[in-house]
Amino acid sequence: MKTRLLRDIEVSEVGMGCMAFSHGYGQIPPEEYSVEAIRNAYRNGCTFFDTAEIYSPNLSGIGHNERIVGKALKDVRRDVVLATKLFLDRLEVKKEGTVYKAVRRHLEDSMDRLQTDMVDLYYLHRANGGIRIEDVAEAMGLLIEDGLIRGWGLSQVDVDIIDRAQNVTPISAIQNIYSMVERDMEKAVIPYCMEHGIGVVPFSPIASGLLSGKITTETKFEANDDVRNWVPQLSKANIAGKQPIIDLLKKYAEMKNATSAQISLAWMLHKYPNVVPIPGSKNKERIVENLDASKVELTDEEFRSLEEALDGCRVYGHRGFHR
Repeated sequence: MKTRLLRDIEVSEVGMGCMAFSHGYGQIPPEEYSVEAIRNAYRNGCTFFDTAEIYSPNLSGIGHNERIVGKALKDVRRDVVLATKLFLDRLEVKKEGTVYKAVRRHLEDSMDRLQTDMVDLYYLHRANGGIRIEDVAEAMGLLIEDGLIRGWGLSQVDVDIIDRAQNVTPISAIQNIYSMVERDMEKAVIPYCMEHGIGVVPFSPIASGLLSGKITTETKFEANDDVRNWVPQLSKANIAGKQPIIDLLKKYAEMKNATSAQISLAWMLHKYPNVVPIPGSKNKERIVENLDASKVELTDEEFRSLEEALDGCRVYGHRGFHR
């Protein structure tokens, strides 16, 4: 697979979001299945794997997903890029004494679960009002000096936060929601990142499966731990409203002998050179399909035509910074 840079970290141009093996899409698979699915993604060219300390069934407990990812990739650790994320609050910073000590404690716990002595890309999962982002950036810079992380990033942030952090310790990547039906990042975040050499890592780039064309107004999601029950994009009314976008993707998929999901990923890969989407799935075959979007190349004319048609479609439902 072709590669891209998140500042100076080289990754496959399509990565893999691993959350679904632990949370967010109903019943999770057996651990053996999840481990094999991750290893199979690596065999199919993926070198970039994204997890977080909080990804556990029903978000109860810590580290379920990190342990699976660590087990799956321990034998090829030096050939892959691992990204994980931490939450931080004022009380633990007060307890530890400094932001650096608090962040390092989280990192060391994650490294233990991931079976590694270094994390390639370490994100603050949410920037909250209780801790100055400049202090987090300083702590991340110290961890880079310690050799415990190669780069750092922020998730679900706007340009103001990014700029304040970037001025302290250069950022490797921003992970925000971005897809054909969630394009807020195009206004300011992506241009800022391009100007400053920062990678953009879209989560939910297929809009929780909507852009695959496989979700209809009759689709029923699992009752337990399935985020699709509350995602605004996936209400019956909004699914119906976005049908012109689904039809547009189907048209291009047939033209390119690809799937609708692959077209949605190929669109953003063509549009921005610093974008590395991390579609997530708990289905082994679907994961490979998403990775194979790297093989789908839109011509400049096809991209312009698709972009023009997409701009003419109204988007119903907006997820924004909720995850």
